[in-house]
Amino acid sequence: MKKVLVTGGTGYIGSHTVVDLLGNGYDAFIIDNLSRSKIEVIDGIEKTTGKRPSFYEVDLCDKSGLEKVFELEGQIDGIIHFAANKYVGESVAKPLMYYRNNVEGLLNLLDIVKKYEVDNFVFSSSCSVYGNIDSLPVSETTKLNPAQSPYASTKVVGEMLLEDAKIEIPANFISLRYFNPVGAHTAGFIGENPAVTPSNLVPRITGTAAGKYEKLMIFGNQLPTRDGSCIRDYIHVMDVAEAHTAALKYLSKLNHFHSHEIINVGSGSGVTVLELIAAFEKVTGIEIQKEITAPREGDVIAVYSDTNKSTKLLNWKPKKTIEDMMLTAWHWEKANT
Repeated sequence: MKKVLVTGGTGYIGSHTVVDLLGNGYDAFIIDNLSRSKIEVIDGIEKTTGKRPSFYEVDLCDKSGLEKVFELEGQIDGIIHFAANKYVGESVAKPLMYYRNNVEGLLNLLDIVKKYEVDNFVFSSSCSVYGNIDSLPVSETTKLNPAQSPYASTKVVGEMLLEDAKIEIPANFISLRYFNPVGAHTAGFIGENPAVTPSNLVPRITGTAAGKYEKLMIFGNQLPTRDGSCIRDYIHVMDVAEAHTAALKYLSKLNHFHSHEIINVGSGSGVTVLELIAAFEKVTGIEIQKEITAPREGDVIAVYSDTNKSTKLLNWKPKKTIEDMMLTAWHWEKANT
């Protein structure tokens, strides 16, 4: 059984990926500082899979703490690196915190990869690296326009670090540029439940429907899109989790080192904010109270993916529909309100 470290494994995407790894026979364990997630997520993973992953409360900026974990765990076959701050608006207000956490943490982890000879490394990147796009859909060869937020900049820097580090470190790397993960595992024990007030759209939709918020703020309705609202490529979080497992499997089959692949993980189609809200209202029968406000600083107007590379290299395709995403998100919200 191959041992895999998941940093940020009590977070939203990380916890679903741990579930998928355990279901595929991996011995997955977690490092997380719990600054943006809750320890109870470990219970949810155990209820979902029947297995309880080992957990270490460690900050990636604490290099000595990282070293202790690797000494305790012994040989590690792969790392999936999620741990990072991720809120666009917060990054605009606190850029130094984002660079310190997201970049310094990755640098420390790469030093560990080199020292402990970890062969396979999957990096959680983001479609935000593309900036405002000149043409759609975006492929991995699309030119990167200026990043629209410090958060996006940290992901650009992360990819650059891996591209340079592959020369020095005898390992293989994949950066997964995933688009907008939403929804929850159908078992209902894990989902998007940040320790801070969420800024992502779907938990705001479900929270408004559940009465947590008086109304849903929509940032712009006069943008140059088909209904004036932002366009995003929404993908079910379990599809994203399966892409990470597929990436590890791909890396483990390589017979060489010093490589770095960049791969989009999306549905391949764009959905507007207003269309997503309408899909939620349709499958739940609940009307969302909305208020239009000014576009949010740092937000990209429109982005959706070309998924040909993920299909070809990873033999992976998303399976879930927008309706699946909205229903599972709502079931999770109801179970945890």
